[in-house]
Amino acid sequence: MPSRRLVAALLAAVTAATALAGCSSGSEESRCASDGVTITCAPDQRSKTPKVSGELLTGGSYDISQARGQVVVANFWGSWCAPCRAEADDLEAVYQATKASGVTFLGINVQDSKDKAIAFEEGRVTYPSLFDPASRQALNFDIPPNTTPATVVLDREGRVAVVIRRAITRDELQPIVERVAAEQPASGSR
Repeated sequence: MPSRRLVAALLAAVTAATALAGCSSGSEESRCASDGVTITCAPDQRSKTPKVSGELLTGGSYDISQARGQVVVANFWGSWCAPCRAEADDLEAVYQATKASGVTFLGINVQDSKDKAIAFEEGRVTYPSLFDPASRQALNFDIPPNTTPATVVLDREGRVAVVIRRAITRDELQPIVERVAAEQPASGSR
């Protein structure tokens, strides 16, 4: 039977290979403006959102296709993540400031236990969070496990407008969300 160290080393190698493959295979960086941490895509460069659905931390289910017509800000976080704790108040403030303009937020909890994730959210955020302990949603967005927290802003047509692979402040995020919310949908699209 393989040792724990060998299994951990193999898992780390597979994770690194997956992250590198995601970054080199036609991902957002190859089409959009990038500084290596933040990727901003012009409307004609945006890709469709991968399927995002699953179990909410508070029970029930979520499917991102139900949010079509709204700007969606998806934040990948974990209760174990110190930068996630630091940005939670800023994310909630941007959510409260922009929700009247057709913006919704979705947390995506990764690599965590449900109890710790629920305790983390109490008193911090009022928007829903998916429970994704295996980080499947993050990998669908080319968000490597070592880049938590990360935030993805989707336009009203469900396309990836901005990807931020680090903690973010209200002063940084709110203008981005407001800019995407102010865009006019392409003619003929819903």
